[in-house]
Amino acid sequence: MINPVWLNSFCRLVEVGHFTRTADQLHMTQSGVSQHVRKLEEQLGRPLLLRQGKQFTLTDEGARLYHEGRSIIRSLSDLEELVCADSAHEGLVKLISPGSVGLKLYPHLLELQRRHPGLSIDYRFGPNSGVETAIAGFEVHIGFMTRPSSLGEVSSTAVGREALLLVTPAEVEVPSWDALLALGFIDHPDGAHHAALLLGANYPEFQHTEQFRQSGFSNQINLILEPVCLGLGFTVLPAHAVDAFQKPEQIRVHPLVNPVNETLYLCYHRKKPIPNRAKTVIAEAEKWI
Repeated sequence: MINPVWLNSFCRLVEVGHFTRTADQLHMTQSGVSQHVRKLEEQLGRPLLLRQGKQFTLTDEGARLYHEGRSIIRSLSDLEELVCADSAHEGLVKLISPGSVGLKLYPHLLELQRRHPGLSIDYRFGPNSGVETAIAGFEVHIGFMTRPSSLGEVSSTAVGREALLLVTPAEVEVPSWDALLALGFIDHPDGAHHAALLLGANYPEFQHTEQFRQSGFSNQINLILEPVCLGLGFTVLPAHAVDAFQKPEQIRVHPLVNPVNETLYLCYHRKKPIPNRAKTVIAEAEKWI
């Protein structure tokens, strides 16, 4: 295989037409340029130049090598620029977060993509465990979690807070303990965790969600409040999920004596630099969380 450094020296020499000026442009010595040409001639077993003092002309083989070689050198140069390019507004950005955060962020990131059509947003919803697994496995560029990662290869930085809210059907005016027992609990993948945090801080009677009759379950963040608005039970959800619900008049959010917030963490792989396009997405996300 032809050495691309030798080939670059040869093509530059043909274009400049002078050994000394070529050496100056390549930050080499004149003898270094001559040596590269000789090595090419030795490898190909053909003379490439007909030297006449300080002048030279190309042999047929030299002309063919220059004709083909200059496009190769140009392609290698373009490849270097392509590989090193790190645009802030072009390329694919993969991110993942729990559903509540995603309901809040995704519309704003689509607006960011509309402003910068070269961006492509790949947004996935997943629980905290799925977020850190995806980051550790290099499946996404960034993620958001509601707890610090337990994996050493995943870096976690606090970037915001999100309130946990007690939500009942609209007709429930006072969420007494007995009223909650009568309603039953609409569960979801993080239901027990969220209920433990919020109800545990506000109801002395609370021990675990098994104290309530489970009157429903959904693993789709945008569907969890559907049974609540029909009077089938109550639930505990992050604020962004509640804010995104399309029938707010059919539910009631109850302020409690002891508010509880979850900290939101920006997560990324410690050993993989964050590309500029992902930094653009992070900057936009941090405006809204």
